[in-house]
Amino acid sequence: MRIGYIRVSSIDQNEARQIEGLKDYNLEKVFIEKISAKDTNRPEFKKMLEFSREGDTIYILDFSRLARNTKDLLDTVESLTKKGIHLVSKKENLDTSTPTGKLILTIIGAINEFERTNTLERQREGIAIAKKAGKYKGRKPILIEDFESYYDEYKNRRINKTQLARQLKVSRPTLDKIIKEYENQPGE
Repeated sequence: MRIGYIRVSSIDQNEARQIEGLKDYNLEKVFIEKISAKDTNRPEFKKMLEFSREGDTIYILDFSRLARNTKDLLDTVESLTKKGIHLVSKKENLDTSTPTGKLILTIIGAINEFERTNTLERQREGIAIAKKAGKYKGRKPILIEDFESYYDEYKNRRINKTQLARQLKVSRPTLDKIIKEYENQPGE
């Protein structure tokens, strides 16, 4: 099935340019929404992902309609690829069903990974300089009162890790770190 995804950032903007740009594809189903791509909770985007099936092709006018940054774009394309769904971007002239489209996407992914690695390296260098100058104290530890009772609920399988993280208002990786520190305390 040929599926279109059209997104404008605000209610005031008009989607007519995108509709016109995609009309040559004879789309069978179109999802339109007026919301910023920064917002990861895009209802029509989610509906489109749930609706699309293996063998379908999603058409967009350009990458910025799908994602605001390279990482989000690559994550979305990877998710589509795993489901056997192709992506065609008119402006970038990219079709993930072709060898050239796959190559270009791989190059974009490599550039993204390179940028991320450089950012982390600069961050480590900055932290090292700040530590040397005595200005870096690190992240403040997360203290949870009565963590033992929460932990017991988890260990006795009354709640799962996701529920525990939600109760404590922390992310799963942070919860994993807290649990590891708790379990490695002397006397535990």
